[in-house]
Amino acid sequence: MSTSPLTRLRQNATEIVSVLVTGVWLTALFTDQSWWLGALLLGYVVVVPITDMLFGSDEETEADLSEPEGSRSEQSARSTAAQTDSDRDALQTLRDRYARGELTDEQFDRKLEVLLETETLEDIEDRSREKERA
Repeated sequence: MSTSPLTRLRQNATEIVSVLVTGVWLTALFTDQSWWLGALLLGYVVVVPITDMLFGSDEETEADLSEPEGSRSEQSARSTAAQTDSDRDALQTLRDRYARGELTDEQFDRKLEVLLETETLEDIEDRSREKERA
């Protein structure tokens, strides 16, 4: 799963720009430049968000845009069996994408945590009942 430096640069562009912005305003602050506050504000309010929009993860951006506010209530309205199947499918999809190298370790861990946080006690109880029946 080796990636080229250019690919890693694109994947980590937001973090790199954040470090550069921090370096610039800190250098200006410690050298008694009067523009350090402007660099801080411009960097964090304009440069970093634009970099994230341009180079941020496409999956996260699409999920943010396509998820309407009422989707949480729609999710809870789905049947438990369908939700269990979709959870399994989501977990398998996540594993497959990680295995293909589409996700970094950090992205995989973050998405796995979000996926596991959406699991309720009822889901676990339903799965244990299904296992007992089988």
